[in-house]
Order: sequence, then structure tokens, then C-alpha cells
Amino acid sequence: MRVLHVMAGADAGGAETMMLDGVLALADAGVEQHVVTRDSANRLAAIRAADVPVDEASFDKFWRFPTQATIDNAIRTFNPHVIHYWMGRAGMFAPAKWREKSLGWYGGYYKLSRFRNCAWQAGVTGDIARHIVDQGAPADRVSTLHTFAAIEPAEPASRASLDTPADAPVVLALARLHWKKGIDTLLDAVAQLPGVYAWIAGSGPLEAELKQRAETLGISERVRFLGWRTDRAALLGACDIVAFPSRYEPFGTVTVEAWAAGKPLVVADAAGPAATVTNEVNALLVPKDNVDALRDALKRVMEDAELAHTLVANGKRAYEAGFTKQAFVRAAMALYERIKGGSTQ
Repeated sequence: MRVLHVMAGADAGGAETMMLDGVLALADAGVEQHVVTRDSANRLAAIRAADVPVDEASFDKFWRFPTQATIDNAIRTFNPHVIHYWMGRAGMFAPAKWREKSLGWYGGYYKLSRFRNCAWQAGVTGDIARHIVDQGAPADRVSTLHTFAAIEPAEPASRASLDTPADAPVVLALARLHWKKGIDTLLDAVAQLPGVYAWIAGSGPLEAELKQRAETLGISERVRFLGWRTDRAALLGACDIVAFPSRYEPFGTVTVEAWAAGKPLVVADAAGPAATVTNEVNALLVPKDNVDALRDALKRVMEDAELAHTLVANGKRAYEAGFTKQAFVRAAMALYERIKGGSTQ
């Protein structure tokens, strides 16, 4: 099986992480791969370290020729059985000639037209798969391909290095600093939880605004803005609770990362998490934009050890049942084999 992956994407982000984790998991499984992606130092280094050939492209939609030429050349020389286009920007560069072996992957509720040259489609959740079919895609060519938690065992991060008392309750948020992620809601909740520290691992356009909000709330001494981190496992190992207050989240890899790391999860009811977790079983589910509900849920987990234990145990079971690296490889390979068998080219 030869798989060509095409990804535009930013330097960092959920879908970008999913694509990289997927390529590395398939490389570990012995799948022959080639990648075309935008310049991103961390992504390129990780792909090359896995001995997967990679070509760089700009994915400039106003000057398409260089990227189109790079993709065309990769297809000719690598001769893939499957061409996997990760997200809409990449899908817009899919050549019509290779439509039957092309797969469009949706990390959100994208328009089908962005993947018009992909005969096969996959959504990160079942609801996104239904969204694709509702736009007119043939149901027998639409699948669900979940993300997974790529959490390798790691020593917990040093609280001292993050200027955090060893005995303080720590709430961790792994998210871009964007309005969609609801970090402002978390800051407001933490302001009502004396002694609780918040670690916020992510970067984005609201960084200055969120730091100012923490200052205004009088909690800047209890909030650590960590920037984009590659040591997620270490941070997860050192925190007490994972908070995921997103206003908009098609899936949310943080959900399964918290489960994999054995941490209790408090999550807002954005579409993806609401469809993935079971309230009071493997997470506490709270309404979006509800500071009081988020505060109360965090407080419950901190004060009720039995509840925290139940959420962790059930989360671990949910992770092992469908969100491990092995589960992803099985699902991806089954889908790729269908495409290979159904392709006429």
C-alpha cells in the first residue's frame, strides 16, 4: 500500500497534529508513504525523522501552479494507491485526473465542493460524515476516520519549572488562543476558584487579550500561558484536571488525550465533545459559555475523589475501545484498501 498525504495547514493546530500523528502511526505500521505539505519546521522534521519522503509546497490559492506541479510530480513518481487530502485547502488542489484514488478528510463541517476532485470522503466524526452525505456525496463512499491520542509515556512536567506550588490544584487547557476555544470562560471560572492554577498550552491571536483578562481578574499569578507545546504528555501527567471549554469543536482530540492520560475531563457541549463523551460517566459536560457551570464542574472533580476516579476509569475504557493508535491504523488501512479496490486508475 502506497499512500500520498497532502496537507496545507498552519504550523500547529488540531487537524495538523492529527495528520502528523496519522502519518507517524502508519509509518510505524510499515506503510509506504509520501507527504506534500506547507513549510513547518516541526512537522517536516518529524516526518523526515520517520524516514517518510516529503515535498514542500506553498498552497497559495492565488498562484496555484507551483503547488499543483509539486503534487502532480509526487503522484507521477510515487504512484500512490491512495491520495489522502487533509482538510479543505489541500482538497482544492486535488487533480481531477486522479479523482478515483483521492480521499478528502474533513476536520470540520466543510463544503463538499472543496473536495470536488475526491471520489471518497471521510469525516473525523459520524456527524461530519452525515454532513458530507447531506451535501450529496454517495453514502457508500463516505466514512468516519477518528483522530486518536498520540500520548507516549513521559515524565510529568516539573511544577517548579512552571512556577506552580506542588500541592496546588492545576487545571490544564490544551488549545489555540482563539475565540472558538472559550479560554476566556475558563479564566472567569478559575477566578472564582481560590488557589486553583491554570496552565494554558497554546498560541493564537487572543494571547494578549487573554493575558490582559487574567490581569484584570486578578489571577495572573495563578495562570501560566505556556505557548504551543510539544510535551503534551508531560503536561497531562502533571495536571489534576483537563478543561476543554470550546464554543466550537468538530471533534476535539483533547478529549481522548485526557482519557489516554488518565485525567478527569470537564468539557463544554460543543458538537464534537457532546457526541463523544457521556456526561457523568467519562466526563462532566457543561453548557458552552456558562462560567458558573464550568466552575461548579471543576470544583466537583476537585472535591469528590470518587467522581474523579470514575471519570478516569471510564474514560480509559472509552479510549481503549476506539481511540488508540492501533484503532486508527486499522480503520485507515481498511478505508485505504476500499479505495485501492474501488479505484479504476
